[in-house]
Formats: sequence, structure tokens, C-alpha cells
Amino acid sequence: MPEVAGMSADTPALKLRLSVPAQGGLRGLATELARRIAAHLGSNLPDAESAGAVLEELAERVAPAGTQGEITFEFSELDRQLLIHARCDGRSSEARHALSS
Repeated sequence: MPEVAGMSADTPALKLRLSVPAQGGLRGLATELARRIAAHLGSNLPDAESAGAVLEELAERVAPAGTQGEITFEFSELDRQLLIHARCDGRSSEARHALSS
């Protein structure tokens, strides 16, 4: 794969940030986005669905019930793993989800 200026083989090919309210229906948008990103990166349907579950676990860690404000999710891909980082009100957590081939 050719290298682009500022990019190396270790640089993530994907970097996406999304902020949604910690409570309410829009939070589901982040779950759906995690599923679609996993599918876009080549995961089969059951594996892509589990990426959504991983995101929900992260959301519960950083924004337990009753938390106000926004959750910011960052998605990136590295070494056939979807990295999801979540932040809300000074709390943060990260998970790696292996992508199926």
C-alpha cells in the first residue's frame, strides 16, 4: 500500500468522531454507526451487530443512567480492529472490537 505524506502503515485508516446526547433517542445513532462501520470494514452481519453491543457497553460506563451532557465517540481502525473511544463528563473508556474477515 502506498504511503501518503504524514501516514505510515501504523496510521489508522479511519478516524471519525460523533457526539450525541448522553440520554435519549439520538444515542442509538452511535450504536447504528458502530454497526455500519464494522460492516463497511468487512465484518459479517453477526460481527457487525456485536460492534453495536460493544459501543453500548462503553456508553453505560461513561454515561450511566441520569447522566446529562454529551457522549463523544471516536472510531478508528487499526490492525483489523475497530477501536471505539467514549468520553463524557470527565469519564472515558475504550474498547477494541476484532473485525471478522
